[in-house]
Amino acid sequence: MKMQWTSVWGFVRRNLLTTLTILGVIVGIALGMGLRAVPDEGDSWAQRDVAYINYVGDLFLRTLKALILPLIVSSLIAAVGSLDLSLSKKIGGRAVLYYLATTVLAVILGIVLVVTIKPGSDRESGEVEADGIQSRNVTTVDTLLDLVRNMFPPNLVQACTQQYQTVLKPPASNPTEPDIYRWTITGVYADGMNILGLVVASIVFGVALGATKRENALVLQFFQQLSHIVMKVTGWVIWLSPVGVTFLIAAKILEIEDLGEVFGKLGLYFAVVAGGILFHGFVVLSLLFFLFTRKNPLRFIANMGQALATAFGTSSSSATLPVTMQCLEEKNHVDPRVSRFVLPIGATINMDGTALYEAVAAIFIAQLRGLSLSFGNVLAISITATAASIGAAGIPQAGLVTLVMVLDTVGLPAEDVSLIIAVDWLLDRFRTLVNVLGDSFGAAIVYHYSKAELQDTKNAEAGLTGTTQLPPDTDPEMVFHTDTILATGDERIIDKNSRL
Repeated sequence: MKMQWTSVWGFVRRNLLTTLTILGVIVGIALGMGLRAVPDEGDSWAQRDVAYINYVGDLFLRTLKALILPLIVSSLIAAVGSLDLSLSKKIGGRAVLYYLATTVLAVILGIVLVVTIKPGSDRESGEVEADGIQSRNVTTVDTLLDLVRNMFPPNLVQACTQQYQTVLKPPASNPTEPDIYRWTITGVYADGMNILGLVVASIVFGVALGATKRENALVLQFFQQLSHIVMKVTGWVIWLSPVGVTFLIAAKILEIEDLGEVFGKLGLYFAVVAGGILFHGFVVLSLLFFLFTRKNPLRFIANMGQALATAFGTSSSSATLPVTMQCLEEKNHVDPRVSRFVLPIGATINMDGTALYEAVAAIFIAQLRGLSLSFGNVLAISITATAASIGAAGIPQAGLVTLVMVLDTVGLPAEDVSLIIAVDWLLDRFRTLVNVLGDSFGAAIVYHYSKAELQDTKNAEAGLTGTTQLPPDTDPEMVFHTDTILATGDERIIDKNSRL
């Protein structure tokens, strides 16, 4: 009996943070529903009161976002710089191939569901209304060009706070010109971190550092140690997640004026999107993980519980990135050189949940409007939804912005986004959860197929520096932390417990 209690207590201690975060989600939902009943019937919470409830959650979210820049830059440079050029290409290629394949699968699943179930049929077009949507005059081509353009920022300091956006303005000679392709092309730098540009710049810097590893061992050591420091701070911040998640969710529930009315009008649409997203994440991606690695996906998902709960609470895959890295490396034992290379890329371009949502949303709106879609229209939606998801920022409700370009492919006005905004706040949390899960599965699969090459690289470096070759079953975290030692010729091996 004593042994049984010891094992139970050991399990609780190992998963305490995950349990507390999931409990925070539940308490946040209960708190939000309970507080909704406090005002008199017919009244709603004032914006200032909701802001007070959200204050603690906002501080937590700000702290997480503050870690994004140092984490992405230090982790990517350290990870890529630790690898040789050929291995960097292979790992990057495998990651991009996986991300593209799963995104296409998500779009196909979403289209099959929405075309089969038809949640938008037999409904009046004006039944759902919402305000507060500001559309930006832009074409699909401009959005895709901006995506590539932001990969090459002219100023890396500016990329930390702003990203480029094309803006179309009607010509002065004909202000009522209906053809948007004849409008004047201008551009602005909008507020928001250009994560894609920073990722590309960090990878290039890391490749250059890897190519000159012998001459610049101290530079590599600096970024590796900086990465360790950021992860240490991340560990402190993560312990705030149960409280932060609780208040974020409670405040969001209070913002909705009438939950019953919202879900009554959009219930079937919500069920299709949420069901499709969760099926893709927990069934399709789990099957892919099992087929590629022959490992138990349920155990892997359980180990990622902390990251998934944080993703649901913050609704931002970028803000969840520090937690995802920690769960992958400490609980699922993915080599940090792989996780810190693959995850920032995944958080930027891998948006399975967003891709599925945008395909379903566009066809749902077309069904609401009574628009019959041809096979060519559906194909155009699938291609555009895939491209739009890659260009979506890892921030709350970024999918609404890129949904505009998907609607443009079937001739629907951007204002129709307002038809689904009422439930988007909750769907965005499901999308983020599956996006993070997809990133994690991808990193694990890439690591599985890169194990032998990572070991060969480590043994080669050990041979060149005169150190003892590492055995095949060496802990990947220990391998990562010997990078600097091997590069400088020191024969000592650091124990993995000195990691944080």
